[in-house]
Amino acid sequence: MKVYINGAYYNKDNAKISVFDHGLLYGDGVFEGIRIYNRRIFRLEQHMNRLWESARTIALPIGLSRKKLTQATIETARVNKIVDGYIRLIVTRGTGTLGLNPFLCRNSQIIIIVDKIRLYDKELYQKGLSVITASTPRNLNEALSPRMKSLNYLNNILAKIEAINTGCIEAIMLNQQGYVAEATGDNIFVVKGGTLTTPSKEMGILEGITRNVVIELARNQGYCVIEGVLTRHDLYNADECFLTGTAAEVIPVIKIDKRKVGKGVPGKITRKLMCAFKEITRREDTEI
Repeated sequence: MKVYINGAYYNKDNAKISVFDHGLLYGDGVFEGIRIYNRRIFRLEQHMNRLWESARTIALPIGLSRKKLTQATIETARVNKIVDGYIRLIVTRGTGTLGLNPFLCRNSQIIIIVDKIRLYDKELYQKGLSVITASTPRNLNEALSPRMKSLNYLNNILAKIEAINTGCIEAIMLNQQGYVAEATGDNIFVVKGGTLTTPSKEMGILEGITRNVVIELARNQGYCVIEGVLTRHDLYNADECFLTGTAAEVIPVIKIDKRKVGKGVPGKITRKLMCAFKEITRREDTEI
């Protein structure tokens, strides 16, 4: 494996950053997780858009132009000869002092890692996930906006710990008002009467790239998709439920808080969208 750090490639064992980097000390940085399918980088432009928006929100200068960073991402994938895999693109504040002041940091640092990834076992895509709703609420929008993909993931990790401690591997997080936001690393959809509903951006979610692709696919197939408000009542009484994410792709949920979703098996619409998503990932986007 070759890891890109600030314009140079390093073997995995030699890919190192300073202990004074504010990304390590304070989670001060942003990142994107991007998929490679059949030597093609999926929705790279949208990921770059979100990276730049996240960086702008925290006043983090990215040390390369968008064009050069795009080229570096493609070249790193090419160097690693990955056919189907995952790119982790990271921008940290860079080396600074032990104080919080970000303006005392040196130049921001860019890291690109390319590797294989498998978030869930293949069997779970066929049978579906059991999840819980976490007691840990999603970050308050006004405090640390979930729309920004930052290096600070403790909020999600705490909810993930809750899930694992109950024997599940995923949790649904609610916002401060008690409405459904998202899973610890994925967006959520429910199906009721043939209509799909997913929490809107105002509910405290990261606007997922895969989420938006699935909305596009569902509407193209003639389904009504609502971006709005969901409660636990809606989750418990849904006909179908599924999660979407770069690493997860589209995965069914068949049980929430020990309540069966629909018939307790992946639903018809979920399965159709899983197939449609798999098809689109094999025929579009930036070639390596």
